[in-house]
Amino acid sequence: MFHQELKNEKVKSMKLLRTPEERFENLPKFPYKPNYIDVDGIRIHYLDEGSNTECILLMHGEPSWCFLYRHMIPVFINAGYRILAPDLVGFGKSDKPTEKSDHTYRKHVEWITEWVKLLKLRNITLFCQDWGSLIGLRVAIENQDRFKRIVLSNGGLPTGEQRMSNAFLKWREFSRSSPVFDIKAIIQGGTTTQLSDDILRGYDDPFPDDSFKAGARIMPSLVPISKDDPEHKANKNAIEKFSKWSKPFLTAFSDSDPITRGGERFWQKIVPGCQGQNHTTIKGAGHFVQEDKGSELAELIVDFIKKNP
Repeated sequence: MFHQELKNEKVKSMKLLRTPEERFENLPKFPYKPNYIDVDGIRIHYLDEGSNTECILLMHGEPSWCFLYRHMIPVFINAGYRILAPDLVGFGKSDKPTEKSDHTYRKHVEWITEWVKLLKLRNITLFCQDWGSLIGLRVAIENQDRFKRIVLSNGGLPTGEQRMSNAFLKWREFSRSSPVFDIKAIIQGGTTTQLSDDILRGYDDPFPDDSFKAGARIMPSLVPISKDDPEHKANKNAIEKFSKWSKPFLTAFSDSDPITRGGERFWQKIVPGCQGQNHTTIKGAGHFVQEDKGSELAELIVDFIKKNP
């Protein structure tokens, strides 16, 4: 009880910003109704479309939001599934803590875990990419009874022992030191597709000015890159549990992501549930595979679910 009261006090002292709803008007191919729920005093936005006892949880990374899934959602709904796509705290339509210190890896795991529990989600197929995987894989392995399948793309669960790519280290340094943090340029740089001005505006809309970007700025620095990282042990334990995960596990990484390319081999080797699955390399896609090859990826996930009932 004392721990909960202390946590509530910390949230009360946290300054939160909320992006005005009018910023999100007339988004292209994004007709979805917003849903909101409070987690520890923070309003989290999510999409909840379709209906089925089987649900697909779509976890975005940074600095994107659930807008990233607009190519995939229609495929899932047409196939008869329920989809849920939350915006991480600090992103999209969710509340945005203004201080970088308000964001920790553990807090993000706890926030999404509580969101899953509040919505009483079960029979979940997780799709996760980028920070969606660092958070989503932890949530899944720590709440295994709620999850049936996992699809991982362009992400992982670093413990601080792996050698990080030069592309990631440059990105980390840029996020820490660059005076300009242009969301539109970052998204465009992570795709192989030339995006229209309307689409790029959709990614920029959550951030009216730099005061809204604390989460987007700090997330690269929260990735464990040494064994001294506060989440080293938790991620190490999670990977140990994944070495016993026998439920279906599929990898679908891009061929043109300099940050995570080749990372699927680790998972295919250690996770028993990877055996016999149709692991795929998505050709012609960059880091934001959902943007470059969203429909193709969604069809792959539907096929995976049907083959692993």
